[in-house]
Amino acid sequence: MEDILYTVTEAAKLIKTNPAYVYKLINAGLIPVIKLGSKKIRKSTLLEFLEKYEGMDLTDPTQIKKIDLTE
Repeated sequence: MEDILYTVTEAAKLIKTNPAYVYKLINAGLIPVIKLGSKKIRKSTLLEFLEKYEGMDLTDPTQIKKIDLTE
């Protein structure tokens, strides 16, 4: 099995944000987790998330919209 698990802090570093924001994404149901002591995110899940939401504004995970390229 090649799949890697990341902690919330590790995932936050990988996507260049902070752990609090990753928890917002988790709580909004955008990133599924596994709880093994603490919450973990599979590498494949993180990659799927990035592909699915490419081109989207996730500033507010409850109000997802396309990025306006004219701004």
